[in-house]
Amino acid sequence: MDKQATPYEGLDPERILQCVEAAGYRCNGQLLALNSYENRVYQVGLEEAPPLVAKFYRPGRWSDAMILEEHAFTRELAGREIPVVAPLSNGDGRSLWTVAGFRFALYPRRGGRAPELERADDLRWLGRFIARIHALGAVRPFAHRPRLTVQGHGREALAFITEQRVVPDYLRAAYQAEAVPLLDEVETAFEAVGPVRSIRLHGDCHPGNILWTDAGPHFVDFDDALMGPAVQDLWMLLSGEREEARRQLEPLLEGYGEFFDFDRGELRLVEALRGLRLIHYSAWLARRWSDPAFPRAFPWFASPRYWEEQVQVLREQRERLAGPGLLE
Repeated sequence: MDKQATPYEGLDPERILQCVEAAGYRCNGQLLALNSYENRVYQVGLEEAPPLVAKFYRPGRWSDAMILEEHAFTRELAGREIPVVAPLSNGDGRSLWTVAGFRFALYPRRGGRAPELERADDLRWLGRFIARIHALGAVRPFAHRPRLTVQGHGREALAFITEQRVVPDYLRAAYQAEAVPLLDEVETAFEAVGPVRSIRLHGDCHPGNILWTDAGPHFVDFDDALMGPAVQDLWMLLSGEREEARRQLEPLLEGYGEFFDFDRGELRLVEALRGLRLIHYSAWLARRWSDPAFPRAFPWFASPRYWEEQVQVLREQRERLAGPGLLE
């Protein structure tokens, strides 16, 4: 059977418990699948201890060195009392295990609710912690993790969509007619801003990866950690039209500025980064379509209507990229 098409074949409940016990924990048999598609994530009950979370990495996506670099970064952050959920390690510092061909890491269970991004005080709070992540992220670069680029996140993604012929025939030319010039305009936007400082980032800092408790926010899922501009970890927290986004941005940057300097010139990249994400997301779904979990979770991806909407979304994104930015 094709391992890429069925990457988690054989990862049944018995195997999951076997893996966790091989890492030194005694399971009580309780198992709950958590919401995750790129990897497989489970809450696992333990004997005489709180449950933990087991994360099984998608085969072939990251090398061991890339995963361990992510682990080291989150442990560095946790060591500075920055509220991130870092992997558990055994006595010799090991945090990545392989059992029966499955690579996995174990995490403490941390709950919480979605952040309330309309509250200025909460945005300031988030800004302060993101700045602290970036201050440490700027100390040295990743050696193995990827770098955010127009080529990698945009052009290669579009090439995959084109090569796999996932766009319906009657929409293929229309999609290309919007995607290609959008990426050209994204590249022009990066060139206009000029060199920006590239630092270690969370990489996928959207509200779903921030959990809130009475003690404040904590950040989860550094699986997409990479090198890139600081604004990458900020723009996904902004919503609505330009004026609403500006209202959210000011308290976010006010809190950020207490711990790290932000180059406001990077705000000219917000719409460019949004454009990259639109194409990258479609390519991600296309790359994972052979995994049976994806057609079940995203059935609309295979419909012509999705691609009709994407043509319109890309057209609108080109207009946003050409319009006034958050600085204007």
